[in-house]
Amino acid sequence: MGFNILSGADRPMFAGQIIQYKVSPFPGIKTKWVTEITHVKEGEYFVDEQRFGPYALWHHKHFLKKNDVGVEMEDIIDYKIPFGILGQLAHPILVKKQLKQIFKYRENKLIELFGKIKGVPNVLEFKSI
Repeated sequence: MGFNILSGADRPMFAGQIIQYKVSPFPGIKTKWVTEITHVKEGEYFVDEQRFGPYALWHHKHFLKKNDVGVEMEDIIDYKIPFGILGQLAHPILVKKQLKQIFKYRENKLIELFGKIKGVPNVLEFKSI
């Protein structure tokens, strides 16, 4: 999606923090995406919610859990596609595939930076409402 952070991510995370991005949901189309960090418990979880952007609804929970070999990260995303029936038709073909690519990229980047923890499953849950 070509995430480009415009503002708001230049300080430690806090509830009420607004982060603005430019994203490209489809080739040649750029839009602004504004999220708010609504909940933070340092070292345990945080939640970001879309205030303006490409989704009709976006609620993303990030859970962190220390274990004997590192830190597990679990994502739970509840979202709704705009454009009614047209959006629902595009969901399995475009949107869900794109979300999986975005989080696969993040997974690969984390592995590149910190290494892979053997035996720890990747947990990513998408719920289209």
